Amino acid sequence: MSLLQRSLVAQAVAREAGVLMRRRFEHRDGLGFTFKGHQDYLTEVDGEVERLVMSRLAEACPKDGFIGEETGGQPAASVWIVDPIDGTANFARGVPHFCISIAFVRNDLIEIGVIFDPMLDEMFVARRGAGATLNGVPMRVASTASIESATIEVGWNMRSGIPAFVALVERVTATGAGLIRCGSGALGIAYVAAGRTDGYVENHMQPWDALAALVMVTEAGGRTNEFLRGDGLSRGNAVIATTPDLAAVLETASGIAF
Repeated sequence: MSLLQRSLVAQAVAREAGVLMRRRFEHRDGLGFTFKGHQDYLTEVDGEVERLVMSRLAEACPKDGFIGEETGGQPAASVWIVDPIDGTANFARGVPHFCISIAFVRNDLIEIGVIFDPMLDEMFVARRGAGATLNGVPMRVASTASIESATIEVGWNMRSGIPAFVALVERVTATGAGLIRCGSGALGIAYVAAGRTDGYVENHMQPWDALAALVMVTEAGGRTNEFLRGDGLSRGNAVIATTPDLAAVLETASGIAF
């Protein structure tokens, strides 16, 4: 199956999963949640969506591997990496800012990224060497030239510890940039590709959170670090994604190398 065909399959699967996510979000009576770790939310819908996506991809691409946030999996030469609900805390608490993220990696290259936001009906798509689109319209990173005029999202989790996060926020704030945090790393990086923000940094992200969006940024003319280096597919990595004009100052401030 060609990369174009795989991309179309991923988009169809993401949209089907999005319908399920939105229905479950809008009829939330009795929906409970637990925690996998400190502030690491898990709902029954995460597993429900992941099983749907895994089944559909296995039917369409039976020779490809699969790694899901909830079910796990093993790296392979050709593998799908899926986060069924990125922004689970938002989903669980009734905040309509979350997505499904699907990436395809072949021979250690991110070939395809598909992110679907079911609440806004926004489909972000990228294919390596073929550009990035939002609902079919080409995406380009912002032309912001000054860090003092920039909006940077700083992602947060407990894996790197509170002191490291606070230090990252302090360093980025000291540049004069405006900071935000919206609770979905995949959408946060995709928004850089769409020109809605100017950069995204986080001390550590899991591959299912980051991969699909990172290829969107590079295909939209931005810069990202090499997430897959240093066993990033298995262990995750730090993330920096930004416009070319802000790359040097954001690299220095974040301490995350390109």
